[in-house]
Amino acid sequence: MAAAKLLIPTLSHFRPLTCAAAVSASASNPARLVPRPPDLLKWIKREGGFVHEAVTITQDTTYGLGLVASGGIPKGSDLIVLPEHVPLKFQSDKDDEADSVSLPLSNRVPEELWAMKLGLKLLQERAKVGSFWWPYISNLPETYTVPIFFSGEDIKNLQYAPLLYQVNKRCRFLLEFEQEVKNVLKNLKPSEHPFGGQDVDASSLGWAMSAVSSRAFRLYGKKLPNGTHSDIPMMLPLIDMCNHSFNPNARILQEQDAGNPKMLIKVVAEREIKQSDPLLLNYGCLSNDFFLLDYGFVIPSNPYDHIELKYDGALMDAASMAAGVSSPNFSSPAPWQQEILFQLNLDGEVPNLKVTIGGPELVEGRLLAALRVLLSNDREMVQRYDMSVLKSLSAEDPLGVANEVAAFRTIIALCVIAVGHFPTKIMDDESLLKQGVSVSTELAIQFRMQKKSVIIDVMRELTKRVKLLLSKETTTA
Repeated sequence: MAAAKLLIPTLSHFRPLTCAAAVSASASNPARLVPRPPDLLKWIKREGGFVHEAVTITQDTTYGLGLVASGGIPKGSDLIVLPEHVPLKFQSDKDDEADSVSLPLSNRVPEELWAMKLGLKLLQERAKVGSFWWPYISNLPETYTVPIFFSGEDIKNLQYAPLLYQVNKRCRFLLEFEQEVKNVLKNLKPSEHPFGGQDVDASSLGWAMSAVSSRAFRLYGKKLPNGTHSDIPMMLPLIDMCNHSFNPNARILQEQDAGNPKMLIKVVAEREIKQSDPLLLNYGCLSNDFFLLDYGFVIPSNPYDHIELKYDGALMDAASMAAGVSSPNFSSPAPWQQEILFQLNLDGEVPNLKVTIGGPELVEGRLLAALRVLLSNDREMVQRYDMSVLKSLSAEDPLGVANEVAAFRTIIALCVIAVGHFPTKIMDDESLLKQGVSVSTELAIQFRMQKKSVIIDVMRELTKRVKLLLSKETTTA
C-alpha cells in the first residue's frame, strides 16, 4: 500500500503532523515541527554539554540543516559533548503508568524495525506537555523523504524489486501496528495513556519511525556483567545534524570520566577542519537501498551500492547460453558440484539464494565460486583449491583461462538480463530529471539510475578482464 494512503488525523497538540502528505516541495529545506523552535545549542550548554565555539547550524543545499565550522578547528578538538541524560533513549520509568503501556507496545515491534521501538518513545515525548526533550524535538523536520511517504506512483518509479518489497513491508507494518496501538490505547485512564490521550495513527507512527531511522545512532548502552556493553539506539541532539560522508572529518566517541561513571558522548575532529567546512560523519558503508529507505537520500557513485540477484539454475543456464557457453549444467549439477553449492549455501534445505554484484567485491564470492565450479568438468582441479580461493576475484583464473572467461561472460549476460528488467534507460531518466519533477520522483529516478550504473560498471570491468585474459591466452599460445 502506498504510504500516501496513510492520511488520517494526526498526532501533535503543538502542530499537525503532515509528514504523510506529499514530500515537501523543498527536500533540502523541510519545515521544523514549530516555526521558531528553541535554540538547540543553548539548551545543550544549559544541560551541561559542550559545543565548540566554531560549530554553527546552517542550511545545507543537499541534506537540509547541517553543521559547519565558522572558523578553523584543530584536529583532535572536541566539537560536541553530550552528558548522559541528553540523548533520547528507550528507557522505562517503572513508576510511570504511561510507560507500562508503551513498553508492551514496543515489544510487539520486530527487531529489524528497531527504529519504531525508539519511535514510540519519541512520540510519547512529543505528546508530553513540558517534555525535557522538547527543545530537541521541536527542531526535528515536519516531513521526511523516505519512500514510505512516496506516492504509489513514485514507489513504482523505484523500479527495483528488493527495495519495493522493503517499502511495502514497512507500509503494511505501519497500517497493522496502527490497529494494534489503537486496541491497546482504547479505554485507558488519562494517567495511563502514553500519548496524552491523543490519537496515534499510521501517519504519526511513520513520522516517528522515520525520525529515528534517519537520525539515531546505535551506541554502547549499559555495561553488562561480562564486561561488554549492550547495543542501544539513541537520538543525539545536535550531533544528528552532522551530515554523511564516506570521507568524514569527525567521529563519535563514547567515554567515561575517571571520577564520573556516567558516559559522555562526543564528536571529535578527525582532522583539521577549515572555516566553512561542513561537519561530516560516516553513517556506514551502506548501499543506496539503506540510504534511501532509512535516511531519505541517494549517494551518487556510491562505492558500496550493489544489485541483488536470485541464484537460479535456469537463469544461470540462460545467461551462460547467451554468453556462448556450450552445455552449461546449472540446472542439473553433478553430485560433486551440488555438494559445493551446498557448502556455499546455494543449495540445501534452507539456502540463501540472494547474491549480489557491484560494491567493493564487484561479484559476490559465493556467486563467483558457483560459476567457476559449475562451468568446470574437472573435479580434481576444483578440489585442489580452497573455497576462499574459488570465491576470490583477485585469484587469477584458478581453474584456467577458458573457465574464467566463461564465468565472467556469464556474469556479463546476467547483467544484461538485470538491466533489461528496468523499464527505462539511463538516458530516459536523465531526460525526465531535466523536465523538473517532485522531490520524491527525483529521488526515485536518482535511485534507479544509480542501480543501472552499478550494473553497467560491473559489465565494463568484467569486459576489461575478459579482454586481458584472452590476450594472455593468445600470448601464451
